[in-house]
Amino acid sequence: MPRRSGPGKRPTLADVAARAGVSAMTASRVAAGNYPVAPPTRAKVLRAMRDLDYVANAHARALGGAATGTVALVLDDATGPFFASIARGVERQAAAEGRLCLLCTTHGDPEREAAVVALLRERRAEAVILVGGAQDCATYTERMTAFAHSLEQSGSRLVLCGRPSPGPGVPATVVEYDNEGGAYAMTAYLLDNGHRTIAYVGREPGLSTTDERIAGFRRAHADHGAALDESLIRPGAFSREGGAAATAALWAERTDATAVFAATDIVAAGVLRALRERGVRVPEDVSVVGFDDIPLASDLTPALTTVRVPHEQLGREAVRRALHRGPEADDRVVLGTHIVVRDSAAPHLP
Repeated sequence: MPRRSGPGKRPTLADVAARAGVSAMTASRVAAGNYPVAPPTRAKVLRAMRDLDYVANAHARALGGAATGTVALVLDDATGPFFASIARGVERQAAAEGRLCLLCTTHGDPEREAAVVALLRERRAEAVILVGGAQDCATYTERMTAFAHSLEQSGSRLVLCGRPSPGPGVPATVVEYDNEGGAYAMTAYLLDNGHRTIAYVGREPGLSTTDERIAGFRRAHADHGAALDESLIRPGAFSREGGAAATAALWAERTDATAVFAATDIVAAGVLRALRERGVRVPEDVSVVGFDDIPLASDLTPALTTVRVPHEQLGREAVRRALHRGPEADDRVVLGTHIVVRDSAAPHLP
């Protein structure tokens, strides 16, 4: 008969082991998450923990050098739909792995990011996942390298999701999506539909996300033998307001663009607004396309043709790669992107 704690007593690992019908050592390994256990056995132990309302003493585990069964997600802004979709994947995979998911925001402040990573190292999070584009420069590489080595020393793992790799030999896992390939495919789609004067709106110089998308934009023009007018690549923030302002500035100078490639779907929403205010019809007069395929994309008028990023898969893969490393594991994975064709783009008929 399973052992039960007396009235007012917290259940122990011995109680969990007895209820699950396993040894105390097996129950301890499942609780610590630091040793492989057969999935059916692990499921029995986790069920017993739930039934008994067992709570591990995280402080004691940390003092003993064990991971605390948590996965931490660190991002700039939790309200953005791009970040939220990745966060959903991280949380769901963490739950499937029996881990608690912590969410931390930095608001784009490097000092706050460093403080958060230091705190998570102290708390012995099993994985620290940093999400979002970054300035791909020497300073960034040095910071990520320092983070990776610091976390490794505490038994944790740095995962860079949608961020540049800090280079070979750094103990970090990189989970990316094909920015350049997605931009290439979308630009090629517009070129194949007769567009030759294509504006790109929403460039943030030095940001890895922008640089990769611009690279795909340029390469598609070159491969199709189409001249690229550099003045049509317009700077702007990754926001609705940024897209509207950049489009207004563009149209004040010239109105010959037959298509606009917005850096993100949020930017595309601003582009559509600016064009609408100027009496420009989409897609009859100008085609508009985006990147990300966030839920907003299909709700815009007209529904947005865009590049789909596998947001939830990115989050899930980040957790899986961090928790299930081995000597043969690949520390870098690039997930594919593809075009979703809706109503905002049409062939250009000269």
